[in-house]
Amino acid sequence: MKYRLSVLLGAISYGILSTIVVKAYGEGYKLGEVVGSQLLVGFILAWGLALIMRVRQKNGRRTAAGLQSDKAGARLTWKQRLILMAAGTPSSVTGLLYYESLRYIPNSLAILLLFQFTWMGVLLHAIIHRRRPNGLMVLTLVVLLGGTLLAAGILEQGIARFNWIGVAFGISAAVSYSLFIWLSGKAVPSVPPSSRSAWMITGGMLLVFVLFPPHFLINGQLWSELLLFGGLLGLFGAFLPPVLFAIGVPHIGEGLTGILGASELPVAVFLSAIVLHEHVSVLQWAGVMLVMLGVALPELLRRIRPLKFE
Repeated sequence: MKYRLSVLLGAISYGILSTIVVKAYGEGYKLGEVVGSQLLVGFILAWGLALIMRVRQKNGRRTAAGLQSDKAGARLTWKQRLILMAAGTPSSVTGLLYYESLRYIPNSLAILLLFQFTWMGVLLHAIIHRRRPNGLMVLTLVVLLGGTLLAAGILEQGIARFNWIGVAFGISAAVSYSLFIWLSGKAVPSVPPSSRSAWMITGGMLLVFVLFPPHFLINGQLWSELLLFGGLLGLFGAFLPPVLFAIGVPHIGEGLTGILGASELPVAVFLSAIVLHEHVSVLQWAGVMLVMLGVALPELLRRIRPLKFE
């Protein structure tokens, strides 16, 4: 149960980010300032955790083995560090694209577009491994796309009201996030989760600072409300979810993780309606539930008829 709760809390953390970003935009902060302050806070928290874990690990080894050399905990090579930093850049690109989409389209639609990473991940897996998606995957994709059409309000209000620049940013964020998920599982998996997260966040932060020079570090703006927004985004976006997922996913598997991870969607839409006062109709809520069903469908069918779907 504790591992399931860990993944659930990680997904909920992701679900609140867009609401915080919209509030930050409302205070006049720009994209580079929002993402830059988020990653700066995440960088500090991630390296703080990595340092704590390293100290605890060394103390534990000294207790167990006296003054033996710490061969098992050899330091990372620079090649490994660079690989991890490169693997972390798609996460920052996702944040930039996703947060930029919020300038043009409602929060509830932006999160739905980002959630398309679910079927994009299936497509990416099929392309890489040269395998056609089976009937179950096709059914899942149909349910996901149908739920998205409902939840986005396209069937109710048509497509004319949508800003297609925002839609393009949202879809691009989903593509980037799919790539991040794939790379994060491939990049130096032998490294402890705390160190992996720290180096990946470092790579993402450096990329953002190159694209958007962090003037807020020297002009005093960081010590305004930007620090509050950056602190919340850094905690709930850059730091907590990777740590919570690293704790829970290895113990519950990717299938159940997908089901629990779907909680990100209703949390984001609920906050859009309550905090941002965006209108979410009954039909749109039905679409949200349908998207969640699509995410859970493969795992549910495998549990019901394991011989057929495994």
